[in-house]
Amino acid sequence: MNQKQIDQEWGSLLKSEKIFLQKAFPIREEAQWQKKVQRYVPEKLEDTLNKTFYKAFELIFEKGTVWIEKTYDKEKKEQDYKINEYAANLRDNAKSVKAFSRKARSGKILNTAISTVEGFGMGILGMGLPDIPLFLSVIHKSIYELALDYGFNYDTEEEQLFILKMIETAVLHGNELVKGNEEIDIWIEEKNAFLPDKQEQMQKASYALSKELLYLKFVQGVPIVGVLGGISDIIYQKKITDYAALKYKRRFLKKIRDGE
Repeated sequence: MNQKQIDQEWGSLLKSEKIFLQKAFPIREEAQWQKKVQRYVPEKLEDTLNKTFYKAFELIFEKGTVWIEKTYDKEKKEQDYKINEYAANLRDNAKSVKAFSRKARSGKILNTAISTVEGFGMGILGMGLPDIPLFLSVIHKSIYELALDYGFNYDTEEEQLFILKMIETAVLHGNELVKGNEEIDIWIEEKNAFLPDKQEQMQKASYALSKELLYLKFVQGVPIVGVLGGISDIIYQKKITDYAALKYKRRFLKKIRDGE
């Protein structure tokens, strides 16, 4: 792959990242419905959400990955990557480079559809907290598939830390978002930007999610009305996956640039 093609893809990536960050930067103002339900939200709900997200992360990393892998063909994805990589090196044109992104994009669309069914179903049934392991499982499925589409393995401790950091950063706002995004970019370039304890990073990701989704998960626990909370699953699954896609593409282009 020649340098001109890599530079073009890099420029396109930077534009997409800028759009994501500009859209996510503003600190959310509470909607009218959030102000109305605020007095009904138990004081300890955020702490309960935090612990529930943390336990869901633990479950996924300890036992859940093997079940998530049953929802897609890991071996085929690894083979597809090698085929696309060979074609890109052979043809040496822009179209072959874009094949990796097209493959990743098709997987995102399917997982968004899965999240839509999951979110609406749980919302109608009035399931807020019980929805969290499933919600995170769909997110991990999306990220795992993105990793494979771009030629990365998600089984290592280091990669799991990277995934947790992306999940945390994707739901941040303001200067916290900027700082988190910069740390990820430095890690991609130097692989030494953040090396927290895995439990610590799970806590950070859990806290960010529980803070962002507090009211939405509260109303999701109310049958029928909970559809509003269920919609949040779709929105945030897409937001987190979109962000992860940008960062895996950045890593992929760096790998090509450096001839790794």
